[in-house]
Amino acid sequence: MKKVVTIEKGQQFPLTIKRLGINGEGVGYFKKQVVFVPGALPGEEVVVEATKVHPKFAEGKIHRFRKKSPYRVKPPCEYYGECGGCQLQHLDYHQQLIEKRDIVIQAMERHTKLNIESLDIRDTIGMEEPWNYRNKSQFQLRESKGKVIAGLYGLESHRLVPIQSCMVQHPLTDKVTRIVKQVLTDFNIPIYEERKRTGVVRTIVVRAGVETGQVQVVLITAKNELPRKQIVAEEIVKRAPEVKSIMQNVNGQKTSLIFGDETFHIYGEEAIQETLGDLSFELSARAFFQLNPTQTVKLYDEVKKAAQLTGKEKIVDAYCGVGTIGLWLAKEAKEIRGMDVIKESIQNANENAKKHGIKNAKYVTGKAEKWMPKWAKEGWRPDVVVVDPPRTGCDEQFLKTIKKVKPKRFVYVSCNPSTLAKDIQYLADQYRVEYIQPVDMFPHTAHVECIVLMSRVEK
Repeated sequence: MKKVVTIEKGQQFPLTIKRLGINGEGVGYFKKQVVFVPGALPGEEVVVEATKVHPKFAEGKIHRFRKKSPYRVKPPCEYYGECGGCQLQHLDYHQQLIEKRDIVIQAMERHTKLNIESLDIRDTIGMEEPWNYRNKSQFQLRESKGKVIAGLYGLESHRLVPIQSCMVQHPLTDKVTRIVKQVLTDFNIPIYEERKRTGVVRTIVVRAGVETGQVQVVLITAKNELPRKQIVAEEIVKRAPEVKSIMQNVNGQKTSLIFGDETFHIYGEEAIQETLGDLSFELSARAFFQLNPTQTVKLYDEVKKAAQLTGKEKIVDAYCGVGTIGLWLAKEAKEIRGMDVIKESIQNANENAKKHGIKNAKYVTGKAEKWMPKWAKEGWRPDVVVVDPPRTGCDEQFLKTIKKVKPKRFVYVSCNPSTLAKDIQYLADQYRVEYIQPVDMFPHTAHVECIVLMSRVEK
């Protein structure tokens, strides 16, 4: 019998890193067993110390380097390695784009039966300026010695890493978060204490309209009562006049989800405006909107390219959020119909369409798997379906609906290569992958967005 080599915790061994894993960690093989090493880069030779051993793989940390990658750079951020936000700051940006394409290839190898060699997986579209790009921040709060601390949970822990300034956040979100934190401190507003389940404010969410300069603040609270909320709101606006909207969202659950179901208006407008290209959008507190507006324009232009519009197409914009993708395509399509389960998003989407005089777009609340078969029965079938689902990928019922309704083209915008690959495989008996275009929406992280054009195979 062949002896299985097991790695033991604390064991040290040499490892050559072959590629990056989906979370940005280095991946190597020791005696045919896969080992994940955070911070290690492809091509590096390291001595690793095993930190965790699982039945099918091991995790390790770098004990020392034998050979470093020529693409290794010094991370410029003081919180790198602590907050867990940017896993790839130690890798040259151009090389990040190459590795992200490889992460997509790995997902296709693992989760599909497609011939990877023949797939058209294009070079990753990157950013000219890959810093200060995020238009929204969500910082958890703690109180320490009478001061309010805002930050992110450390890597795989519940320890809050206080962050004064984040290099990937837009400067406006950074500035306003600091001001809100100070106002909460000055007015002695009780901060939520997770262990004791006491206090009120648990998270500060700040969203900036990068093009408009408007800012929205959402205070996430553990209960409905927020002491002195009007005075607090007025003081925030006094110190940060860019703030045009202050909302309260209540989340009393013990959960890692940021938002709860109830949102209340405290001050100013209920939504802020943002501009993409020649379109402007209303953004309410819970509405989904891409976090990197600069790259979003490139992303949506790629969606438009994939949709191959001639002016005659009927389009479904599924999981539509505030209608950004559909409205981006509307001028070159015959009709757009979109849907989303968040009611406020649909209100925003219809307002956005109306504001731009776009009469060929309509948005409804609910799931695509409910609306598309209903429309098909009424004789309305889309030529193109565009979908931009959450990280969990498409609902199986939605994919079944695609197979039933049979659009000619299916354009899938994905933020998770693994769920994308599984969904592609599910549709593979009816849809052919024409190409995959990776786009870097989150420089210095392991995240990679993809646009996939799939065409229906006529049998």
